[in-house]
Order: sequence, then structure tokens, then C-alpha cells
Amino acid sequence: MNPSEGPAAAARRQQQVEELCIAAIRAIAGERDLHFRSRRLHRGRRALPRFAPHLHPSIEHDDFDSFRGASDGLALRLKHSDPALHAALQPDGPAERSVFDLLEQFRVESLAADAGLVGVVHNLRHRHEAWSLAFHGAGLADTARGGLLYTLVQMARSRISAEPVVEATEDFIEATRYALGPVIGSALAGCKRARQDQAAFAPHALSIAASIGAMLRATEAEVEHGSERARDEAVREAFSLMTDPDDAEADAGATGVGGTARTFDANATDAYRIHTRAHDQEQRAGTLVRAAVLAAHRERLDRSIAAQRVNLPRLVRELKTLLSLPETQGWDGAQEEGRIDGSRLAQLVASPAERRLFRNERETPRADALLTILIDCSGSMRAQAEHIAVLADLLARALELAGADCEILGFSTAAWNGGRAYRDWLRAGRPPRPGRLNEALHLVFKDAATPWRRARRDIAGLLEPTFFREGIDGEAVQWACGRMREHEARLRLLIVVSDGCPMDRATDMANDAQFLDRHLREVVVREQARGDVAIFGLGVGLDLSPYYPRSQALALGDMPGNEVFNELLQMLGGHRVR
Repeated sequence: MNPSEGPAAAARRQQQVEELCIAAIRAIAGERDLHFRSRRLHRGRRALPRFAPHLHPSIEHDDFDSFRGASDGLALRLKHSDPALHAALQPDGPAERSVFDLLEQFRVESLAADAGLVGVVHNLRHRHEAWSLAFHGAGLADTARGGLLYTLVQMARSRISAEPVVEATEDFIEATRYALGPVIGSALAGCKRARQDQAAFAPHALSIAASIGAMLRATEAEVEHGSERARDEAVREAFSLMTDPDDAEADAGATGVGGTARTFDANATDAYRIHTRAHDQEQRAGTLVRAAVLAAHRERLDRSIAAQRVNLPRLVRELKTLLSLPETQGWDGAQEEGRIDGSRLAQLVASPAERRLFRNERETPRADALLTILIDCSGSMRAQAEHIAVLADLLARALELAGADCEILGFSTAAWNGGRAYRDWLRAGRPPRPGRLNEALHLVFKDAATPWRRARRDIAGLLEPTFFREGIDGEAVQWACGRMREHEARLRLLIVVSDGCPMDRATDMANDAQFLDRHLREVVVREQARGDVAIFGLGVGLDLSPYYPRSQALALGDMPGNEVFNELLQMLGGHRVR
């Protein structure tokens, strides 16, 4: 990965990698409800154990093949390991448990070769080598504890998988491997023989775990102060030896933020809370930007739109077809079938052969619809602002020509890192679990009653960089749906344009990390259950299906053209609302 990219770009890359990896994990493991949240694998709403240390590559330091290898390792663990049996057999001490868990991971990874999964075997090998070289290169193997564990990893994986140890460090481990051979050699051979059977494998793994655990405790007295102790602590953390795997960190309700673990009562996180609404704002976007700046933004937006050459008449026709519902407008008389027209019965007496005695209701298609575009104005979306502005402006213009109403809304925060809401919380003595801790800013770029021509200057406010801060997505979706219900349209469609999950640093630091994420999911489910608004997620380079069941990912590397609008229409057409 590119170490020079900014935090926003790194976050987008992390999400893209996770989407690709989770698809592979679901396919191999055969489970549909798996997903990543806060870089942690979840099954439904429950976090899964972290498993072995090499299954956690870093977006800052590792390549994509490492993520592929880690994903394959996680998938094989879910597919071939019985968690209930593993929990029933695992030893008591944290060190022994970590070793036992590591050996179980090597067991399931060795089964990829038996199944003929050549690509998976390659990915696993690549990840093992990358982790090994990084561990050794960081000097973590130089302590007594680190050297022992590193040698165990090389020996155990080599023996169980029948693959050579990492060549670059083979000489380094030779002395420790020679000492370990008589102690765990026989048990390693048993592990290899029993790797197809988890229950038969466990006694040999337990024997190794007991031996290594005793050796690790013997090294405690050898650790001195200073740099050696710091490296030793890093080794303990890398191998999950500092905490018991059954502690709060293994539960879905405990989340580490900034390296600090925080545990919350599971029931306390269910209700969404807002510390204060005193500083929240709903503003017309055009009033927050100087007129001269807004005019310059409009000129820039017009140039970008002109360069796209989007087939606007075709887009209008397709939107009208998609959004129109039949509407009765009077009657057509003198028909040969339909309902009897009483006013023509006299004609039947005068001309018995007359057949045009019926009438039918005249139905005319009309786009009686409101389509709201809700745009995520968080900092990571700033790079895509011009693309989104072109998309929103063209769509609003086409909808008006098609006879439908359109709103363009945005959501952000009025400050970074909480602003006045956060300071109010500090002055209140930092009460625990305060809920949302920022100043919500809801922006109206175009309302349903304002024609495009009068709103075009305000729409250009989407190019104003000062709007893009942080995002409280769940509340924004509620706000947009509430506005739509005030409109009498027969069809109400909400398109949320976003590039990822909700993010507000102040809120995340003071609550559990899934607080905003969980609220967004709950809001979408609740609003869609009412049945009067259809909600769609338009992901900017990302799949938003974890939040919006009806979603489409768009690649906006270039300005949106006819192809992007075709994908948008396909999304709307595939989930037509009655």
C-alpha cells in the first residue's frame, strides 16, 4: 500500500480491500452474514475472535496479497474448525491458549493443499512470509520470548503444512529449533498425522502448548528494564499473551479506540442518544457562502457539466417512464368496449347496429414522484465533490423536465471533533456514554418547491470545501425521510450518496465504536419498514449494502457520464416502489 496517502484515502482503500476480502471469506466459508466492522470480522452483530496474529495485516504496511492470505486463513478457520469443540478443549493459561489457537490455525490452513486450492495455498504462504519477515525485521524475535515464539511458528507451520521455513530467517532460528526439537518434536509429528481430525489433533496441540507455556514463564525473570522490556511487551501484544482470549476484548461490545480498550454494558448501547441539540443547524446552503464565491462555483460547475455531453433528453424520457404512474383524466367516449355510456343509449334505439356505445377512463402517465438526493458531506467526500455536484445538478434538471420533484440535501457537522457540543460535555464532567457529541449540520441545496433555475446557484454550494467535515448518517436519513413525508407525492425515493460508514471522532471516542454505525442500520430498517419511502445507497467507489439493502457502487474516477446515469436508473428500476 502507499504509505504517503492521507488518512481519508487510506480509509477508502481499507474499505475497498475489506469488501473484496469479505466476498472471498463468504465464498470459502459458505456464510452470508459475515462482514468487517472497525477492521474486525463479525458474524451478524457479534465480533468473532481474532484468531492467529498473522491474520491481521495493516493497510499502511502490507500489500494486497497479504490481505488475500489473511482472508483465506480466516475463511478456512470458519469452515474447518468447530468453535465449541475448540473452546471446550483449550487450556487455562493465556499463553497456552494463544499457542493452542495458533496450532489450530495452522491445522486448518494445511487443509487447503488437500482440497487442491492452489491459489489459497500461495496466498497463505505469502502472508506467512510477510508476517514473519516483519516480525523479525522489527527486532521482536531478538528477545528470549520473541525468539521462542518465532521459532515455534516456523517449526509448527513447516511440519503441519509440509512447507519449508522462511529461508531468510532459517539460520536465525537454528539454535532454538535444535533445543525445541526434543521437547515438542514428537507432538508436532502427531499434529501432522491428525490434522484432518480436530479432536484427534487437540491432544498433541495441548502438549505443545503446555511445554511452550512453561518455557515462556521461565523467561519472565530474564527480561530486564529498558528497550528489551519494551520489545518483550510488543511480543506479548502481538501474540495476544497480555490478555485472556475470553476477556471483554473478544466480545462485540468492547472496542479499542486509539489503543485503549473500553468495555460497555451491552444493553446501554441499544438506545441512540444525543448529548445536546442546542447547536444543531438546518441551513440553506446558499446563505452560508459569499455570493461571489458561489458564482465562481456555479461557473466551474457549468464548465464541468458542459464537458460531459450527457444525453439529457434521453435521461428525461427514461426517468419519466420509470417514475410515472397512471392518472385518470376524464373519459373517452364512443368506444366499442368498456363501460356503457348512458348518454348514447338513445343512439342505440335509432341505430340498432351501432356498437360505439361505451366509454373508458382516460389514463395518462404522470411522474407523481419526489426523489431526494442526500449527500454525505464528510471530509473524505471532498475529493469527489465536483463529481457529485455534476451528478446532482443533471439529475435535478432531468427530474424537473420529467415532471417529478427533486430535493438536494446534504449532511455534515458544524465543527470538527465535537465543537461546542463536545465542550458542553466536558463542562458537564464527562458523563459516560453521552451519545452524539457534535453539532449536526443539515444543508438544503434545493428544496422540492424551488425550480432548478432558481436553485442552480445554491446547488453549486456542493463545491464549497468548508462544508465537508464529519458525518452523522443515521440522523440525516431520518431528517430527509421526515421532509419527504411532508410532500404529497405518490412515489418517494431517497438516494443517499456516501463513500463509507458514519464518522465523528468526538462521538466515537466517548462511545463504543459501533454507536453511529449501528444507528444508521437501525434507521434504514425502521424507515423502510414504514413503506412510504424507498431508500437507496449510492456508494462512491464502495459497496454500501451493509447499510442499504438497495444499493449500487459507482466508480467516479471520471466525471459522471451516460454510463453512470444508466447504472443509477438500473438501481431505481430494480426496486420499483408501489
